[in-house]
Amino acid sequence: MNLVIVESPTKAKTLGKFLGDDYKIVASMGHVRDLPASRLGIDVNHDFEPQYQTLADHKKVIDELKSLRDKAQSVILATDPDREGEAIAFHLTHVLGKGKVKESPYLRITFHEITQEAIKEALKEPRTIDMKLVDAQQARRVLDRLVGYKLSPLLWSKVRRGLSAGRVQSVALRIICEREREIEKFAKEEYWTVTASLKNNSQNIVDFELISKNGVKYETSTSYDLYDGKYNSSKTTISTQQQAQEIVDELNKLALFVLSVEKKASKRYPSPPFTTSTLQQEAGRRFGYSGKKTMQIAQRLYEQGYITYHRTDSTNLNMDAVSKAREYIKSEFGQEYVPLAPKFYKTKQKLAQEAHEAIRPTNVRNAGKLGEEAGREEERLYNLIWKKFVACQMREAEIEGTSVLVSDKLSNEKKVASEEQSNIKKQELSIKSEGYILKATGSVIVFPGFLKIYPESLEDKSLPVFNEGEELQKEKIFSVNHETTPPPLYTEASLVATMEERGIGRPSTYAPTIATILDRHYVEKEERKLKPTPLGFAVNDFLVKNFSEIDDMPFTAKMEDQLDEVAQGQKEWVGIIRDFFTPFSEKTKSVYTNSERVKIETEETDEKCDVCGSPMVVRIGRFGRFLACSRFPDCKSTKPLVKKVADLKCPEDGGDVIIKRTKRGKMFYGCSNYPNCKWASWTKPK
Repeated sequence: MNLVIVESPTKAKTLGKFLGDDYKIVASMGHVRDLPASRLGIDVNHDFEPQYQTLADHKKVIDELKSLRDKAQSVILATDPDREGEAIAFHLTHVLGKGKVKESPYLRITFHEITQEAIKEALKEPRTIDMKLVDAQQARRVLDRLVGYKLSPLLWSKVRRGLSAGRVQSVALRIICEREREIEKFAKEEYWTVTASLKNNSQNIVDFELISKNGVKYETSTSYDLYDGKYNSSKTTISTQQQAQEIVDELNKLALFVLSVEKKASKRYPSPPFTTSTLQQEAGRRFGYSGKKTMQIAQRLYEQGYITYHRTDSTNLNMDAVSKAREYIKSEFGQEYVPLAPKFYKTKQKLAQEAHEAIRPTNVRNAGKLGEEAGREEERLYNLIWKKFVACQMREAEIEGTSVLVSDKLSNEKKVASEEQSNIKKQELSIKSEGYILKATGSVIVFPGFLKIYPESLEDKSLPVFNEGEELQKEKIFSVNHETTPPPLYTEASLVATMEERGIGRPSTYAPTIATILDRHYVEKEERKLKPTPLGFAVNDFLVKNFSEIDDMPFTAKMEDQLDEVAQGQKEWVGIIRDFFTPFSEKTKSVYTNSERVKIETEETDEKCDVCGSPMVVRIGRFGRFLACSRFPDCKSTKPLVKKVADLKCPEDGGDVIIKRTKRGKMFYGCSNYPNCKWASWTKPK
């Protein structure tokens, strides 16, 4: 009998479909040992040696594994193909030991998809534990433990008891806080656009936007330096309503002619298959899933054998999978949808580690519903992954764009060449850039290509047939008031994109990082937007003021690169930790002695305390926001925070619509008459 150890029962069940009676498959239920929960657990005086402990709640599993080990010819460690999986395998060998076998019975296999072919290939080439990957995981674990155990007591002392800090999540929090303040400082400017609704003999009305006068464009742009990069804000130079109205009045007096009609062919190419980052972003945009939820669903799909490993920053694809995708596209859509050569995509990351393939379905022909064990969420995410993979191997879309310019100035007297005047000899019109220029654009999908299966925000917008020189009829000329828009608040999707672009964290850390700052109530969600709380601002400001050299994107990205170098065997992990910890430890001592306590700003309300009549303020506790008396601790009166949405009533019983929050701080809408009315919605009712 060969003993195969995996992490989860689901993965064990799926593997059991492909392995015969010679194999016994058992789940370790994740890690079997870890750093102690109640103390540092790292010997900083002896090369930062981790003092691991066997997890007490795993005793029964470990005893079972030891019993099976003694009966097994070999022990095959089939944990996940990344650093975390390698570390679990490493800890299993230490917990189980050699037993009755004189030589180590442990074999390590990895596979990026749970299919019969992949398992068969993996069993042909077993190996030993890759200590480079173990060291990289161990270095991250030690580093994060050191940072957490040094910074958390400081936060208790200087901000509020019960707080904690972490290396990557503190930078994520800073990104969100910096954006909130950038929005607050952004000076909005008013501007106007001018539009002419025009038509020709087709009687189809088309909106033309004013773009220039006498060769000078109305558009101007300003670039802002933000914490995470550049932000460009565009507006017109029409800065007052009076100026806009003068233009409208003048255009109403002028005849407008078609200056030019230009058609241009373009192509839209499919984007690469999903990585962890792009899957989280797309699932967030399409379904409103958090990164944590997306990864939980993807984990189930992987363990059930439907998709390849879901923690990856690589866009590489298996050649056999690509060939099968091309065959499928040909059979389902026709040869014209198959590109001449397979499409391969360049990975953006400098050092794409862990899984060496993008996220894709294991069987491209499995385009229908999944098995009975899969739920609706699994089906939605699977279909998204399936469509993305198939689309990335399809031909590009072909688009014909049309651009029509309209002006009040032609070099010759008005000459019209229309169908009604076909007997008149058409004369060429010499066009100048004088006068007003207005523009309308349209596009038509000539060949859908990959859009056939993975439609993007591109729709046909066909324009009527316009002829150069023809005069257009005015339906309406009007101006619209606008304000320049500040940089947008982050969503989970855009935060993950920024973290990936800046090299902060890795595929396995994006979701837990965001989940952590939400769980700690440093950040709240409002209609998918991430907003820092007063507590989050207080924690961030303290860390930035005292630890700006490590609570910053460049430092965090550099540390991630060094961990990657450990995984590649290019650096030794102890030296990296020592170089960081020595000055960091001294800095924490200095800050503890010299820094001042931070005051958490409170949000004032119109509510009055029921006990003493003093004003109530918004505070944040373990379960999120609540109302507390401003005279605390002299008065300890509290009550739930209820925020009404102006002019909105419950669609079921007519009560007030109020904003409520889950324990993780996620905002939703409910009825003020709860529990008599249990209406609730994640989106704002109309």
